[in-house]
Amino acid sequence: MRRIAILNQKGGVGKTTTAVNLAAALARAGRRVCVLDLDPQAHATTHLGIEPDGKSPSMYDVLIDSRPLADVRRQIDERLWIAGSDINLAAAEVELAGVVGREVILRDLLQPDEGQFDFVFMDCAPSLGVLTLNALAAATEVFIPLQPHFLALHGMGKLFETTSLVSKRINPALKVTGIVLCLYESNTKLAQEVLKDLQAYLDRSQGGNAPWAKARIFSTRIRRNIKLAESPSFGKSIFGYAPSCNGAEDYTALAREVLGEDTVLSARVAVDEAEPAPQP
Repeated sequence: MRRIAILNQKGGVGKTTTAVNLAAALARAGRRVCVLDLDPQAHATTHLGIEPDGKSPSMYDVLIDSRPLADVRRQIDERLWIAGSDINLAAAEVELAGVVGREVILRDLLQPDEGQFDFVFMDCAPSLGVLTLNALAAATEVFIPLQPHFLALHGMGKLFETTSLVSKRINPALKVTGIVLCLYESNTKLAQEVLKDLQAYLDRSQGGNAPWAKARIFSTRIRRNIKLAESPSFGKSIFGYAPSCNGAEDYTALAREVLGEDTVLSARVAVDEAEPAPQP
């Protein structure tokens, strides 16, 4: 079971959009996927059609009362589940302040689910507080959605520093494995410059012991697409709202990369292009 934290302390970079739609794409590819909404804003919960009314069991009950995840998660679609959030989760930061071992509560509660899912995605709040630390302590991988702007790039240092500290002190298995470029506009010079700088930084880290030493920039770019912005208001993933748009195409391609199928697909394309066209 791959446990993946979707993390960026900067808001508006496509974090929840990536968590929800990548999960939906993997479910469509035949994998069993669960999304844990660890953001008190409950955007992932709303995105998948659940009203965060503060009355239904949520991740607040999991973290504060050690309620089993099985009691909280709901099935949204075939092979897709979500353990929702609500505004009560905002109080968890304060209520957990004096709790011993508060950073590993989620890790311990995920143990009974081991093997039930192929992927667990943790949609983190745009902050580096106790909720995010719980996700990093429970995860084995971190995906960082990044808008290709210089200010977004500057925040990467803080993210890497946090993952390094968690890796050293709490979770040695934690690795930054992928960076997803979101809201991408290929025709801008800025996007190309940011991509070049980011790749150069990662290249300098190769061979080291840092958690991001083997991180890669996914070759799939999530293009700016109005349908991706519209789908949360309908309570649907992009595949339920506009399955033929660029956004659905991009997240399908990203799911293939996550599954390691991108090289196979590229090889198939190369073979198909090399084969002569059939004679009439």
